[in-house]
Amino acid sequence: MPAPSRSALLLGATGLVGGHCLQALLADPAWGRVTVLGRRRLPVQHAKLEQRVVDFEQPGDHADAFAADDVFCCLGTTLRAAGSREAFRRVDHDYVLAAARLAAERGARRFLLVSALGADAGSRVFYSRVKGEVERAVAALPFAAVVVARPSLLTGERAESRPLETLGRRLAPVLRLLLVGPLRSYRPIAAAAVARALVRLAQEAPDGLRVVESAELAALGA
Repeated sequence: MPAPSRSALLLGATGLVGGHCLQALLADPAWGRVTVLGRRRLPVQHAKLEQRVVDFEQPGDHADAFAADDVFCCLGTTLRAAGSREAFRRVDHDYVLAAARLAAERGARRFLLVSALGADAGSRVFYSRVKGEVERAVAALPFAAVVVARPSLLTGERAESRPLETLGRRLAPVLRLLLVGPLRSYRPIAAAAVARALVRLAQEAPDGLRVVESAELAALGA
C-alpha cells in the first residue's frame, strides 16, 4: 500500500478546535505529514508531526511550511482576550489573511477556515463584520477549494475561561430541545465535532467555495 502523500498545515493548534483538529489529522492515514505553526511548542510527539514556533507578525519567516496540500486555519481570539478592536482584528483578520496569501502563493490546494455563526462583511456587529471580511478576502484567493466553517457557540474544555462558552455548556441540553428547525444552527456545538467535520470536508468537499453552517458541521462531525 503506498504511503499517504497529502500534507497538512495547521494554524491555531493551541485553541479548542485546533487541538482537536491536530488529533484528528494525526490519526487519519490520509495525511503523511502534519506541520503546526504556533507561538509555542505543544507537548505532542508523532512520527508525522513537525512543529515550528512562529511570530505571526512575521509568518514569512516560515514561508516554506505553507507549501502544503491542505491548510487548516483555526486562528482566533475574542474581543475580551485581545483587549481592543484593533488587536482582535489583527489576529482574526490580518494574521489569517497573511497566512492564506502565503499558502496560495506556495500552491496550497485547499484552505479550511474556522469562522463563526453570523459572519457577514456587511454586519453592524464588529465581531461578525471582521469574520465576514476575512471570509470574503480568503475566498478571493486562488485556491482550488475554500471551506468556511461557521460554528455556533463552542463547547469543550479550554485552558482559559470563556464565560459564554461555560454558560453554553450548562445550557446545551435545554437549548437542543428548544432550538429546532431553522434555529438548529444556534445550538452549541462541540469543538471536537467541528474538527472532525473539517477533516472530513478536506477529503470530500468539491472545488470552489463551500460555506458550512453550524447544524451541518454538527452532522458531518457526529
